[in-house]
Amino acid sequence: MKKARTATVDNSGLLHRRKARSSVSRRLLCATASAAALTLAGWSTAASAQAPAAPDARIEALQGQLARQAAQLAEQQQALAEQQAALERQRVELERLQALSEAVLGAAYGRGQPAAGPAAAPAGPPPPVQTVPPSPPKVGAPPPEEAPRVDISAVPEGYGVLTPRNHWVVEPSIDFTHGSANRLVFRGVEIVTGIQIGVIEASDADRNAVSGALAVRYGLTDRLEVEGRVPYLYRDDRVTTLAQRDETITRTFTLQGQDIGDVELAARYQINDGRRGWPIFIAGLRYKSDTGTSPFEIERDQFGVATELATGSGFWGLEGSLSFLYPTDPVVIFGGLSYLSHQPKDINKVVGEVLVRKVDPGDTIGLNAGFGFALNPRFSFSLGYKHSYIFPTKSVYGNTLQESDSLQVGAFTFGWSYALTDRISISNAYELGTTSDAPDMRIVLRFPIRF
Repeated sequence: MKKARTATVDNSGLLHRRKARSSVSRRLLCATASAAALTLAGWSTAASAQAPAAPDARIEALQGQLARQAAQLAEQQQALAEQQAALERQRVELERLQALSEAVLGAAYGRGQPAAGPAAAPAGPPPPVQTVPPSPPKVGAPPPEEAPRVDISAVPEGYGVLTPRNHWVVEPSIDFTHGSANRLVFRGVEIVTGIQIGVIEASDADRNAVSGALAVRYGLTDRLEVEGRVPYLYRDDRVTTLAQRDETITRTFTLQGQDIGDVELAARYQINDGRRGWPIFIAGLRYKSDTGTSPFEIERDQFGVATELATGSGFWGLEGSLSFLYPTDPVVIFGGLSYLSHQPKDINKVVGEVLVRKVDPGDTIGLNAGFGFALNPRFSFSLGYKHSYIFPTKSVYGNTLQESDSLQVGAFTFGWSYALTDRISISNAYELGTTSDAPDMRIVLRFPIRF
């Protein structure tokens, strides 16, 4: 009995132990399931956190970034355009200053080749400017010095820069001169103030001359040019005389004359290049012929009074000159000295009742000074003064030597020049007499054409 009871107890304990184990297994299973559920939940949360954003949000973000980059690019392009515009303005200004520095001296450069204006800028934005860094100068080498080039066509004739080598300049011109003279002569005795016994003579003369000329210049070298000039002259004088004797007698007569004038040949040589602050010196030599109608070849009446006017001096002459040009941008200062020598001539002709044997015209010393100013690459003007001293003329009538008075001829000068094209320009010069021996006025219109 005891054994059976013991076995029962043992089976009951075994059952209890099995139940306990089953309960523990269930709790372990539940715990494992809970842990697995928690792990899956964590994975799901992490996966959801790492999942990419929706497509619409990404596109909007990219569009915003592109818009910001486009705005920055537009600002950079605007700044670049402003810099290019500034560079273009600087380029145009440099061309203008270069044209001004090249402005003044005659024919191909000065009297006939004013610098052309800058070309018109093309429409639209200016092209990009490419700059090339200059090569470094050699150590110890002085900076290169360029000879000054000036181009002001308004300077007086004969003071410009020479015609370039192998170039032609054809220059037609028109010259108008007007002069007047009033003279009162009393031949007799003045007893008291206002009471005169004798003859009073008065004369009033108006003299007009129009000359058309054609000048041709050619550059033998860059420093030597030759020139030929052929004028055709028309003169018209109106003279009124008044003689008071027992009665007043007034006479008015008109004299005219037209024919070829004195043909001229000239050569000019540029002595230096104007470097190191020196002026440009130009030496000239001019030959004046006697091809015009001489005062001793015109028709006269029985009393020796001329019935027509001469178109030439009747004497050939040779003139040497030295002129200078000093450019100081944008002004060019000019001046010169000349000496004209006439060759005496044996006339041996009876004029009226007088035998004119020999005439020696007085030589002439001339001075000229002024300045030219270029307002822009196409227009320039000049101001100056010229003065000539003419020595007395010596004449031999029969066996008598007579000598005339010396003459002082001074005039203010001014003029302007405009470049119509790169090859054709127009120049206008004026002279206003300042002495009694000078013509009242002179106007010269020139049209230089370069080839």
